[in-house]
Amino acid sequence: MKEIIVPELAESITEGTVAEWLVQKGDQVEKGDAVLELETDKVNVEVNADTAGVIAELLVEEGDDVEVGDAIAKVDENGEASASSDDGSEAESKEDDKAEEAKSESKEETKQEANEVSEQEQEETSQQDAEQPVASPATRKRARELGIDLNEIKPKDPVGRISKEDVEAAAKEKTEGSKKQDSKKESKKDDKSAEKTEFDKPVERVKMSRRRQTIAKRLVEAQEQSAMLTTFNEVDMTNIMNVRKDRKDEFEKKHGIKLGFMSFFTKAVIGALKEFPLLNAEIQGDEVVMKKFYDIGMAVSTEEGLVVPVVRDADRLSFAGIEGQIMDVAKKARDGQLSMGDLQGGSFTITNGGIFGSLLSTPILNTPQVGILGMHKIEKRPKVMPDDSIQVRPMMYIALSYDHRIVDGREAVQFLDRVKQMVEDPYDLLLEG
Repeated sequence: MKEIIVPELAESITEGTVAEWLVQKGDQVEKGDAVLELETDKVNVEVNADTAGVIAELLVEEGDDVEVGDAIAKVDENGEASASSDDGSEAESKEDDKAEEAKSESKEETKQEANEVSEQEQEETSQQDAEQPVASPATRKRARELGIDLNEIKPKDPVGRISKEDVEAAAKEKTEGSKKQDSKKESKKDDKSAEKTEFDKPVERVKMSRRRQTIAKRLVEAQEQSAMLTTFNEVDMTNIMNVRKDRKDEFEKKHGIKLGFMSFFTKAVIGALKEFPLLNAEIQGDEVVMKKFYDIGMAVSTEEGLVVPVVRDADRLSFAGIEGQIMDVAKKARDGQLSMGDLQGGSFTITNGGIFGSLLSTPILNTPQVGILGMHKIEKRPKVMPDDSIQVRPMMYIALSYDHRIVDGREAVQFLDRVKQMVEDPYDLLLEG
C-alpha cells in the first residue's frame, strides 16, 4: 500500500484546497494519472499518482485544506479495480476453508499462549508492585476520589512517601490548569462569534475560495506594506482611434488578430519605464532592485477572481506580438489553464477597468512591484484646444499608483505625463518602440 502525497507546487505555494476528486475509491490508476484538482492561491493544479494500482482510500474530502507533503490517498499496488460476483464467491469459499484450518491450529496455539501470558502477567505484577509509589491506604483512596495518578506526584517527603497534602496540591494544580484551558477555549469561541454578525432577516453564508482569500490578503498587505499614492491624468485618444480605424483591417488580415488599445499603452509604458527606471524596480530589505527587463503584468478578471499573467520581454515584441500574448494569457486565465510560470516575475502591471465601464479609479499595487497603470473607459468630452477652440474629443482618464518609498511624486507625475504624450502621438510611440 502506497500513499499519494501532495508534491512541491511552487516556491511560494505551500498549501491548497481540494477542489475536486478526479477518481473514486476502487478506481484503477496508472502512474502519472491525475487524481485530484487542487486550488492554490494563484492557479488550480492537478496532483498525479506516482504509482499504478487501485485507489484503496481517499484521505481528504473536497473543500479540505492540505499542505505540501500531506497524504491525500492510498493506492493498493496489487489491487484490482473491479471483481465479478463469481470471483467474489470463490474467494469467500476459499476463505471459509482457510478459516476452518486456522481454527484447529489456533486451539493448540491458544493453550501455549495462555501459559506464556500467565507467566508474563505474574512477572509484570511483581515488577509493578516494586515500582508502585509509597502511600498509605487513606492517601490512595483520596487520590482515587480526586482522579489523581500517584505516579505523577513528586512527594515532598525525602523518603519518597506520598501524603494526603501532596494529593490535594496535585488536584488543585490540575483544576487550575483545566480552568485556564477552558477560558482559552471560551475566548477563542468569543473571538469567532464576534467576527460574525447575526441578522434578523435571511442571509446566506458562503465560504470564500482560497484564491479570493489570497486576493483579499494581498490587497490589504499592499496597503499596509507600501506608501501607496496615486496620480491622475487624461489622454486624448483621437489619434490612436484614427490609426486603429485606418489600419485595423490590414492589421487583422496580416496578423490574424485585432489591433487593440493595450498594445499602444504597453509600448508607451515601456518607453516611460526606460526614462524613469525606479518604477520598474522593487524593494528587497534595504536594497532597491533595478530591473533591466520589461515583463508587463496584465490584470485579467475571471470568475474565481483577479489574476495577473505576465507578458514576457514585452519590449522586444511588436504590436502584433503584444496583442497575441495578451489574447493568449487572457484566454488561459478564463479557462483556468494558467501555470505558475505565467504569473510570476512581473516588473510592472497594467489594468483596464474601462472594459467594465469604470470612468476613474485608484488601482492597488501588485506588490512587490512599485507601479501600476490604470486605464479607464473612453468618453467624449469637450476639450479646449491649443487655438482656444472647443472640440468634442474621445478622452480617457489614466491613473498611476506608485510606492512613495522609492518613487517621488515628481517622477510619478512625469512618468504618467510621458505615457500620455506617447499615446496621444502614435508616431512618436512607434519611434520610441
